Parts: sequence; structure tokens; C-alpha cells
Amino acid sequence: MTRRVAILPDAVADQIAAGEVVERPGSVVKELAENAVDAGARHVRIGVEEGGKALIEVGDDGSGMGREDAVLALERHATSKIRAAADLVGVGTFGFRGEALPAIASVSRLSLVTSDGEQGTALAVTGGRLERVEPAARQRGTTVTVRGLFFNTPARRKFLRSVASEARAVAEAVNTLALAHPAVGFELVVDGVTRLHAPAGQAPEERLVAVWGRDLAGTLLPVAHGVGAVRVEGWIQRPADARPTGRRVQLFVNGRPFRDPFLVRAAEAGYRSAIAPGDRPSLLLRIETAPDQVDVNVHPAKLEVRFRDRAGLERAIEEAVRLSLGGLAAAASLGDWRPVPPVHAVAGGEAALAAPATALADLFGEEAEAGAAEPASAATFAVPLLQMFDTYIVYEAPEGVVIVDQHSAHERVLYETLRAQLDGAGAPSQRLLVPLTIELTDEELEVLERHGEHLTRAGFDAEPFGGRTAIVRAAPAPHPRFDAARCFREVVADLAGGRFAGWASPLDRFAMTWACRAAVKAGDRLSESEMRELLLRLFATELPPHDVHGRATIVQLPRIELERRFGRR
Repeated sequence: MTRRVAILPDAVADQIAAGEVVERPGSVVKELAENAVDAGARHVRIGVEEGGKALIEVGDDGSGMGREDAVLALERHATSKIRAAADLVGVGTFGFRGEALPAIASVSRLSLVTSDGEQGTALAVTGGRLERVEPAARQRGTTVTVRGLFFNTPARRKFLRSVASEARAVAEAVNTLALAHPAVGFELVVDGVTRLHAPAGQAPEERLVAVWGRDLAGTLLPVAHGVGAVRVEGWIQRPADARPTGRRVQLFVNGRPFRDPFLVRAAEAGYRSAIAPGDRPSLLLRIETAPDQVDVNVHPAKLEVRFRDRAGLERAIEEAVRLSLGGLAAAASLGDWRPVPPVHAVAGGEAALAAPATALADLFGEEAEAGAAEPASAATFAVPLLQMFDTYIVYEAPEGVVIVDQHSAHERVLYETLRAQLDGAGAPSQRLLVPLTIELTDEELEVLERHGEHLTRAGFDAEPFGGRTAIVRAAPAPHPRFDAARCFREVVADLAGGRFAGWASPLDRFAMTWACRAAVKAGDRLSESEMRELLLRLFATELPPHDVHGRATIVQLPRIELERRFGRR
């Protein structure tokens, strides 16, 4: 019988391995730059021509290699980073498989010049065949030059994208590594033009500005939260600055970049009721956990990882985002002021972020924390308040001027209050001396039946009364200006029209609709005591700076922006 199973030639096996780790020039840059970081480089320079199709050169000042190690490094599965299978658990380096360099060499014309501080070595490889090994002069470190990528696999080369597209992929790979390692300097030169120059030893926030730009970095909030052995740090975008398109997302675990849409979704869950459906905030999150709690050896290019306690990690990320959104720093800013986002330290495993009670104390004095549970006592606080246009509450804060939209603020208060009541015993209500008879459409009558229990828990006693009529016998009284008939009509009409349909939870949809319609309106004149009560209740909520539409409740005019506008800076 003719034999049908055969061992592949080494050259074919090498090219198959190359297909796993070398997809495009950006993949080559990623692998070589990671090797440089693992070698302890202080500075890494990357140069590409024609998007990397013609030339890729990666040089570093790391530990380098001697002659024997340099030759051996071109063999498959040759690595200095692991010695046994047990080392794969909790591995702390990047390129530990020993496949990248020989895989790249098998599909290119590769030259390598390296030195461990003694005699340097130069090697030349064409299509995986070692052609030359000779002494060379070089300081400690390594330079790898790749020319003609996929020259011997024209089918692979034909599938490369345009020069501009490949150059963008190279830049993205370098930017990701630069964000992961602010202590390492990175320089990227594309066709003779410097695209990135990030010096070594930058603070994380300075590196963020260098890579993402000040405009985007100025819209970000710091995140710092610890739960058990998991720590989540980084930055998230203010809800007011999030947009449906153009966002950036970067995840790191123990310094290693990876992709995980479920963790991104957990971060977005932390924005619940603070951002409009469809908006996508930019995120950069660094996850630190015990090495044995994460498996990084599950993807050929190490772009995916596996966590032992995924559910716990998702909860920690959602909590971290939620905590960051609750502070005054999450409020929108006026002007084109773009601060460098600060880094918050984590002490004792908990985030050093301003809690609502702390914000109250800053605004109203030390008594505010005790008074938060009793809003009527707000009149004792001495912070001057001003109502502008019968719509905005304005006051001076230590770092600038704060402007609060009274309708949005009351919306947030009523939403969180009703959401808790819907999960609990329900809202209190008052019997009406004269029941209301309200005519509804067929769709609105359907809403009355579908959301009858929600309406009851919100404080309404309403039911169909024959034909297209409904009767309302009792209603809630959230504030003195509350118009029960108007609110009932608007809530039912909004629910029938599908408002807030982007929110998955029916309870969230109902609570948002109710809060929007029951809140005080723009144009309502408030007394000083009412303004103070509203602010106290607002800062006692979970997410004071954001209303239920994803708009800003609070806008800050920073003092530094005022001084800049008046030429004092």
C-alpha cells in the first residue's frame, strides 16, 4: 500500500510556523521589539520603509548575545526564557516560545548583529538558510534587519495591504509596547520621518500623552481599584467625551498587552446609566494579578489570555469604572483645557478616589457627610449658591467654578432612588382627592398593562377604566412642583414610543423614563434651600456627574482655564 503520511520538510514546517506568528510587517515589529524588551533594553529604535514591506530594522541596547547563542537563536524552539513545562505557568517574559526569530528568517532576508559586551557577531540568513557568520563591531545590544518580507512566498506577500495600512499596523504595535513599558524608550521612524519619540523613564501619564495625544488623554479619568489579589489601574473616558466611533481600547495583564471583548464589555457595564446607548468610551486598563491566575500560553501570537477567576475579574473591572465615574473629576470641563490625567495610588487594595461623602465635605464643609442623609439640614452650610437662567446652579469650588444643571441633577437623584425602590419595597404614594381620568392610545394602554407593576412600585395606582381611558387614584410626590397627571401621560407615552430602548433592562428603561419626566424642569425657580437640598442629594448618589441620558449633570470651569483666558498663565 502506498504510504500517505509523511514528515514535512523543515523549510515547509518553518513557513507554517511563520504563518502563525508573522502575519504582516507589524507582527515582525511586535515580536522583535518584545525580544528587545525581554533583553532588558533601555531604548528600542524601530525603522521601517514602505510599511515594512521593503525594510524593518529593530535595534536595542539590551543584553545582546555571544556567537554561539546568536547562531542557536535561529533554530526553532530555541529560547533562553524557559527550561521546563512548569516554567510556562506564570511566565513573565514576552517571546518565550523560541519561534519568532527562525519564523521571520524563513520568509525574509534577515541579518542580525549582536554583542554581549565582548566580541560582536553578524549573521545573514536568506529564506531560513544561514549564509554567513562573522565577527562584527557593535556595542552591547542587538540589531535585527529584515528585508523583502515574504519574498519566497509570493502568495503571502500578495495579501499584504497598502503601504499606508501596513505602516499604521506597525505604529499600533509600537504604540502598544510603548504604553506597556513607560520605563523603556521607543523611537519609530517610518520612511525617514519620526512618528514616535518616547524617552525612557517617562511617568505613565506622560507616556499616555506621548502616544495617544493630549486631546484624547485630557478626556480620560484615572482608575485605581483593588479587590483581593486583583488590581485594576489605568484610565477611562469621561462619559461626556465618549462617541459612537473612533475610540481606543488597550488592555494589559501583568504588563502584557492582550485582547478580550468580554472584559471591555465589563468596563462598559460600569458606565450603566451614565452614557448614551451606542457611545463607546476609550479605555486603557492595566490588570495586575498573581502569575498563576492567568495563562498567557493560549494563542500563537499571545494576543489572548485565560483567567482562572474571570467572573471575579469582570466584577472588579466594573467596580473600578463605577468608582471613577462617581467623583467630581468625571464631570465635563468647559473650554479646550486638556490636563494630563493624574495617576492615583492604590493603598490597602482600595482605590484612593474621592467618594461622594468626601466631595460633599469639600463643597459644603465637614458637616455635609452627616447631613447627607437629612437634606433639610443643608441650609446650615455656608457655600454661596447662584441660580442662573432658572436652570443652572453655580458655586465656587477649590479648583474652579462648578455649574450644575438642575433638571439633570434631579434626574440622577430620582433615577437612583426609584431604581432602589423598584428592587425593594416600592415608592411611597398619596391618594388623590379627585382621581384623574386620562385618555390613552392603544399603544399606551398596552404599556399600562405591561408596566402596571412598575407603575405601582413607582407610586401610581392606575388601571384601565373602559374604552381608551385610564383612572389614576394615587400618585407619588417627589417634589412640591410635581404634576402627577402630566408625568403619568409623559411616562406612558415615552414607554409606548420606545424611548431608552437601547437599555436592556426593563427596570432601567422604566426608571430612566420616570426620572426624566418627574424631575424639576429647566426654568423652575428654586429657593436657596431647595438648591442646597438638591446638591446634597445629588452628591449622595452613585454617579453625580451624569444624568440618565448620558449627558453631563455637572460642568466644571477649571481655575487654570480662567487664568489662561485672562492671560494670567
